[in-house]
Amino acid sequence: MDSDVRHRRKIATAAGLAAAVEWYDYFIFGVAAALVFGRQFYPADDPVAGVLASFATFAVGFAARPIGGIIAGQLGDKRGRKPMLVAALVIMSLSTTAIGLLPTYQSIGILAPILLVLLRVLQGLAVGAQWGGAMLLAAEYAPSGKRGLYSSFVQLGVPIGVVLANTVFLLAVQVTGSGFASWGWRIPFLVGIFVLVLAWFIHTRVEETPEFLAAEAKMASAEQRGSPLGVILRKHLGTVLLAGGSFAVNTATFYILLTGVLDYATRHLGLPRGPILTITILVSLTQFVVIPLAAKLSDQVPRIRIYRFGAVGIMVWAVPMFLLIDTGNYFAITISSFIASTFLGIMYGPQAALFAELFTPEMRYTGASLGYQISAVLGGGLAPFIMVLLLESTDTSLSVSAYIIVLAVIALFSIAVLARKARDRAKRTVLE
Repeated sequence: MDSDVRHRRKIATAAGLAAAVEWYDYFIFGVAAALVFGRQFYPADDPVAGVLASFATFAVGFAARPIGGIIAGQLGDKRGRKPMLVAALVIMSLSTTAIGLLPTYQSIGILAPILLVLLRVLQGLAVGAQWGGAMLLAAEYAPSGKRGLYSSFVQLGVPIGVVLANTVFLLAVQVTGSGFASWGWRIPFLVGIFVLVLAWFIHTRVEETPEFLAAEAKMASAEQRGSPLGVILRKHLGTVLLAGGSFAVNTATFYILLTGVLDYATRHLGLPRGPILTITILVSLTQFVVIPLAAKLSDQVPRIRIYRFGAVGIMVWAVPMFLLIDTGNYFAITISSFIASTFLGIMYGPQAALFAELFTPEMRYTGASLGYQISAVLGGGLAPFIMVLLLESTDTSLSVSAYIIVLAVIALFSIAVLARKARDRAKRTVLE
């Protein structure tokens, strides 16, 4: 293996680790929102109201993600990918650690949920900035014909983060026992301080991407230092919205599996949290195979075909998924989650490269980040909250299946339009 290949893989690995630790910090909030935040940070008179308030706080982080994407995108397209990624890691590390030190409602009253919301906003800003920086480090360093595979290093950060978050919580439950609800839940958040080590490594050992340096030189020679966001809003807003619409079903289904089902299984079905956390960990391990395989395949056939297949699978599986979960049988829940997770991975594998290729390097951080984070707001942020509302108002989990199907229809429409736009661009290129 020559030094250039080793260097590119080192960069992709560093980007993947950055994504993994960032998502770990972000996901532990979701697990805590399902298990303890309703009781620790809100009045305990009504358990359903506490869960809703907890999931609403969880959703606030998603509302902040596009803002983080805009800020980091603007600076990342003008100043570089690396500094924005380092800044995102530092902000995430400090805000996550602060949550682990936060007094509860019983200690400081209404100030507790206010501070929790503010720290969740910081987490949202950080993860909104992180994805574009990490993804572009990997994608723009990828060898020719391997952008999908190299980008999947960053996509693997999600299942790694899920496994780490649920494993640490599971260990905290086992080790602290009856003390988990009062202080044991803090341990996973305090671990977040170690993310600073990775931030330092990337700051000192990782170089800026060649594609950004080329784009920077091009802009400097042409004296083009305008706003990437302005260009996106004037000329490419439709592409951004289509990207967001195409991926909302993925983020919604993912967070329904990650946090919504955890609450549903423990509160509605009366199952203990330990086995459900274990199922989440085991199912997430399948993503380590599915994501890179789907990404590698997308380097050989049109990415959008792989992407579309995953969306169709999510739509078809939406009803059987909850019929199996409703049995309360652990094996059935595992099969349900495994198949859903497989379709999510098929869609998620090529998504980073697909979004990167929708925009030129001069506006890529801004455009790709906005598309991704809009999908997070439309899908992931509200999904657990909407799931609780649907279950309480309809008393059937099939209402949640219907919600997923609606998002899948929107995704397939968006994908069809994106595919048509890609064909039109290809025709214009041939004519030119």
